[in-house]
Amino acid sequence: MYEIKKQIYLELTKNQKSALCNNLRALVKKSPDLSADEILNKFLEDEKYYLEINASRFEFLAEIIDDSKFLADTELYIKECKKYYEYKEKQAPIIQANKEFEKKKRKFLQEVKMSKEPPTKKQLYYYEKLCKKYGLEKQELTSKLQARDEIDKIITEHEKDNSVEL
Repeated sequence: MYEIKKQIYLELTKNQKSALCNNLRALVKKSPDLSADEILNKFLEDEKYYLEINASRFEFLAEIIDDSKFLADTELYIKECKKYYEYKEKQAPIIQANKEFEKKKRKFLQEVKMSKEPPTKKQLYYYEKLCKKYGLEKQELTSKLQARDEIDKIITEHEKDNSVEL
């Protein structure tokens, strides 16, 4: 898509070209079920209407909207945009799988880091209070990970007991 963008609309300024391409790309993204010809016709109808009522964002199109070079460039760009979005849609499951993998990797690395750090004072205090509340024997906690897991274990065990009593 980016290579095509360099080859089309050579008579337009950089800002005009950018605005036009962004509008076309948004139009293609908004209506993926339409064909390239239908999108082109819709764009041309809209722009001609806006030019007639003097409310166009692309006033520079007034002289070239019916030019065959402009039409060919526009159709080429729309087709390229359709290919781009179809490819992106096909890649969505792979991208999602990569995100899930990265999420698991971050969680694993966080746990490795926690296993090497000593427990915090808050964790130790909370663990002692839980042991005292439920009459449990305290263990020596050596890492943040172990403290977190022990606290979770105590809470889940006693939540089950409390939920059964209700």
